[in-house]
Amino acid sequence: MLASLEFSSVPDEDEAIRPVLRAFLDESLVHLPHDIRARSWMGHDPDFSRRLAAQGWVGMTLPTEYGGQGRSYFARFVVAEELLAASVPVGAHWVAERQSGPLILHYGTEDQRQFYLPRICRGEAFFCIGMSEPDAGSDLASVKTRAERTDGGWLLNGAKIWTTYAQVAHYMIALVRTSGSGADRQRGLSQLIVDLSLPGVTVTPIVDLAGDSHFCEVHFDNVELAADALIGVEGQGWQQCMAELSLERSGPERLYSSILVLDEWLAHLRDQGAPDDRTLALVGSLVGRLAVLRALSLALTAQLVRGERPEAAAALYKDFGTAFEQDLPALIADAIAAQPDIMPPDELMRTLAYATTMSPTYSLRGGTREILRGMIARGLGLR
Repeated sequence: MLASLEFSSVPDEDEAIRPVLRAFLDESLVHLPHDIRARSWMGHDPDFSRRLAAQGWVGMTLPTEYGGQGRSYFARFVVAEELLAASVPVGAHWVAERQSGPLILHYGTEDQRQFYLPRICRGEAFFCIGMSEPDAGSDLASVKTRAERTDGGWLLNGAKIWTTYAQVAHYMIALVRTSGSGADRQRGLSQLIVDLSLPGVTVTPIVDLAGDSHFCEVHFDNVELAADALIGVEGQGWQQCMAELSLERSGPERLYSSILVLDEWLAHLRDQGAPDDRTLALVGSLVGRLAVLRALSLALTAQLVRGERPEAAAALYKDFGTAFEQDLPALIADAIAAQPDIMPPDELMRTLAYATTMSPTYSLRGGTREILRGMIARGLGLR
């Protein structure tokens, strides 16, 4: 697993995207306060997503015949990194662009590609992920939500939880059981595209500590789906889901969730003049960790470019990355508290308060730390 991670850099033609995108973002963000921008890829702004799509920055790895740009994952890395570093509200299109589109491209039928992919690239079709279930924790193999075959397609019953922005998404790609029972674990699981406007779908938002409603519980009560709701091969949902999670866990969003706090704190330190040695050591430590993790994300991106699915390595990166994201606001808060005579700007403190409140969720979304470490152990041949 580790031997396959080689140092990689972004090709020049993909780096060329940065100045154009930065100029666009400078114009777009001038009126957004930092404590609102701190929501980053959890922020939801459909109009902004459509503006990005109009520039060709949504679904850019998808083929041109489906409305994409036919660019490599390095190009997507540049766009994702710039959007996240600027902390812009990209949550509306993020899941569809990051993983639902590539999943449909790889496993879907031609009719599914023709229908969904152009809409994703235009910022008109937003997706959510239907994996976790009530009372199941992170044990995806214990899925109980069930789809039974009917004469016209599928009949869906069950529930999903912690589904980000299900209340405003158009579609869910749900991991469901189409045969067997929970005792069969990974066998008998399939992925279905669920139109969330269908009768029998009930979406209940869950309010978090920050007062936002990112997460939802979704119930399916005899939801009738067409036969073409199935993605890929029936019974191969587990393998497809694992490939999808490689895309979710390998990107720069596992580094930059708290980055605005670091930017604001560094600006505060510059305003105060030369910091003491202890503060400088902390800055060096944080920037050093960020640089190493960014290099790891680029190595994973290179594997995606080669057509590989780095499941265990992506789990390793996600574990390290979310630890950094959680440590960052806590360490900066300690540094600020160590200098009680220096009052930081209100905007920094509001941004820090939000990141501190939300940081416990970073090691939950995309797979809990315990699940990831089991995957890493298997990748190293230890389990």
